[in-house]
Amino acid sequence: MTIAAHPQAVRPLKKRIADASEPYLYSAPALILIVTVMLVPLALGISYAFRDIQLLNPFSGGFIGLDHFRALSEDQAFFRALRNTLWWTGASVFLQFILGLILALLLDKPFAGRGIAQALVFLPWAVPSFLAGLNWAWLFNPVIGPLPHWMYALGIVDAPNNILSDPHLAMWGPIVANVWWGIPFFAITLLAALQAIPRDLYEAASIDGAGPVQRFLSITLPFLAPTIAITILLRTVWISNFADLIVVMTNGGPADRTQIVASYIFTQAFKRLDFGYASAIALVLLVLLLAYSMLIVLLRQTLLNKG
Repeated sequence: MTIAAHPQAVRPLKKRIADASEPYLYSAPALILIVTVMLVPLALGISYAFRDIQLLNPFSGGFIGLDHFRALSEDQAFFRALRNTLWWTGASVFLQFILGLILALLLDKPFAGRGIAQALVFLPWAVPSFLAGLNWAWLFNPVIGPLPHWMYALGIVDAPNNILSDPHLAMWGPIVANVWWGIPFFAITLLAALQAIPRDLYEAASIDGAGPVQRFLSITLPFLAPTIAITILLRTVWISNFADLIVVMTNGGPADRTQIVASYIFTQAFKRLDFGYASAIALVLLVLLLAYSMLIVLLRQTLLNKG
């Protein structure tokens, strides 16, 4: 009896194991791809931060511990790039959000040709960042571009010079280009969130005598708050790591006034060929962005719980 019952007991156990492993087998290709494409390079990059990786030095590659981070703590160029990153990211995200929200509110109203307007709003997002930076660099060039002459006519600058060569104004060039390029992200995302708000809430508020500002503060803004939190999080992380426009337009100059951490990493890795030091800088930026992301996620969760 015991020997005969043994195969009967084994088969259900195998079936339970097969049923339990089935979801993992289905997701295995995606998990393998994620590990191969994302986690393995991440682990290698983190390991480089603790090693001496210089492409021009054939004797490099050894473990050096925290030497890169000690050098980083005394690197004034890094701290200057960190301050520039705060200015570059804060101004870009703030202006993109404000202008994107205004644009979303305008596109939320029905009018003739709204579909075409929405398509045109999305157009800058489809332009490659390298091409956008090149076009804006030309626009700020007083020889071939109109912007310096317009700013001079409006009294914004004393002479129609290229602001990208002015240490005090150079950062505004990439910021303006970044705002133009990134507004569609906020506009389209916030427009989708606006269209999900029940219209009867606005009708009830109008009947109760609420004006446009009151309806915006009491209905629109609370409904948009979770979406605003996640979009600001995504754009902040994205812009902090986004060096394309700066590399194309100013290359970090003049006098490192537009050098941000991401472009400083690019300079260390691909110009000085010091991948170890560049990896250490990237690891510090990763930790800072993770801390910021956790704060925004907690804030968003708090808003969702209140809602």
